[in-house]
Amino acid sequence: MEIATKEFAQVRDRYAPSPTGLQHIGGLRTALFNYLFARSRGGKFILRLEDTDRTRFDESFVQNLYDTFAWLGIHWDEGPGTGGSAGPYVQSERLALYKQYAEELAARNKAYYCFCSAQRLEALRAEREAARSSGTGYDRRCRDIPAEETARRAAAGEAHTIRLKIPLTEERGAPPVTVFTDQLLGKIEWKNADINPDPVLLKSDGFPTYHLANVVDDHLMGITHVLRAQEWLPSTPLHVILYHAFGWEHPLFCHLPMVMGQDGKKLSKRHGATSIDEFRRRGYLPEALINYVALLGASYEEGKDLYTLEELAERFGLDKLNKAPAIFDYKKLEWYNGQYIRMKDDEELAALALPYAQAAGLFGLFGAPEDAGFPAGAAQKLLPEPSPEQRRIFVQAMALIKERISFLHEIPEKIRYLFADPALPAAEVFFPKKADLAAAIKLLRLGRDLAGPMASVSEEEAEAMIKDAAEKEGVKLGDLLMPLRVAITGSRVSPPLFGSLRILGAERSRMRAGRALTALEAAVPDGMAAEPHEDTGH
Repeated sequence: MEIATKEFAQVRDRYAPSPTGLQHIGGLRTALFNYLFARSRGGKFILRLEDTDRTRFDESFVQNLYDTFAWLGIHWDEGPGTGGSAGPYVQSERLALYKQYAEELAARNKAYYCFCSAQRLEALRAEREAARSSGTGYDRRCRDIPAEETARRAAAGEAHTIRLKIPLTEERGAPPVTVFTDQLLGKIEWKNADINPDPVLLKSDGFPTYHLANVVDDHLMGITHVLRAQEWLPSTPLHVILYHAFGWEHPLFCHLPMVMGQDGKKLSKRHGATSIDEFRRRGYLPEALINYVALLGASYEEGKDLYTLEELAERFGLDKLNKAPAIFDYKKLEWYNGQYIRMKDDEELAALALPYAQAAGLFGLFGAPEDAGFPAGAAQKLLPEPSPEQRRIFVQAMALIKERISFLHEIPEKIRYLFADPALPAAEVFFPKKADLAAAIKLLRLGRDLAGPMASVSEEEAEAMIKDAAEKEGVKLGDLLMPLRVAITGSRVSPPLFGSLRILGAERSRMRAGRALTALEAAVPDGMAAEPHEDTGH
């Protein structure tokens, strides 16, 4: 049940990724839920780049973030490239603020300067490990250094960090437990003794840690709700202590249900494609990904599966969230993708599938999926554009395969036979069930004679035409269709035959049937004469 949101003048939430990797499903779910919540309340959705981890930061990850959300159609109200009254929205551009607030806490005895070197801290860790001590984290050695000594050492240029003073049970008036309410999980109580001992707020290089920057920015940016993954729940007591140390009211927290693989473990690379780039390369549509991800840990309407982004925003609320972990099911996502593919008209679907067809060499020179212009920013080659005739065939082919695919990348191979004569398979592939070579030749002759006429009429008329021929010849309709299907498409299993004939046209259809017939007749063993025929189509 959703807890009251107090009386906020306006809901303000944010997605605050660290650009140290590609955008993935977990990050998308967090961003999407924040976006939907802000939209459902008429509020503001803010993007903030938490780029203070300079060892893993890469500008390409920032570009990946922008490209991903442009592809998904998720737009932020305030943030990089958009602006807003609470900027800048990139943490590396806010370093002076973090230093100011860290020093303010130290001046109020809520934090302190620590002069311990990295070598000492490593020695402390090794000593504990050797002694098999249960102690963890910092030993608070610098916590009680007199203020005068601290000021003198800092003024002399001695390297130092600033650490938060976690309230301890033995300190007069300090509560032994930090308590807060999570909008999904309810009341949370956390023993201060279990919180990381006096964590660093400001590092010796002047960069803040995640905790300081996160709290300062959320406060200064007026964030009212923090919706984030449950993996951040152990950090929340520390954040609450920080808010109290500053004398600020903390935002409402909501830790979203975990996303797990089918094996019940946290979703990761071992479960398959988890970066959004991978889903794009595999031919998923953004609508399908958004629709499915919006259901990971949330329920909307009974009996309804398909939602637009706008419909999701209308229905979303914290009361729609489930406490139980969500299971990421690739089969279910595949179903969604197929549904959205079938909703596209032929022109739309052709436009979406065009990069895959170009990369697959459908119109000319061979390319590679990463060269097709997706994701944006990948190295690109000059892949051939379809000719007007190829474009016509490509668009018309969408109606043939729309009901038979789940991914855009499947399209080129399913329709390749429309662009070039397929390789002829072994003679046996042409044989209907319980038929032999002679029967296949006879059936294909009938099919060849019908191919041209059927290519020139509607599918309904073509079906009636071949049914009539089958009845007159006393053969099964399926047996008559089989050799012709293989001759036209190169396979027993293919998109609809009548539609294929119409796209290829009468001349090409008849030529293909004649080509296959010639090959079958050449397979007749010596001494077994094949009945002559007048026209092979060559």
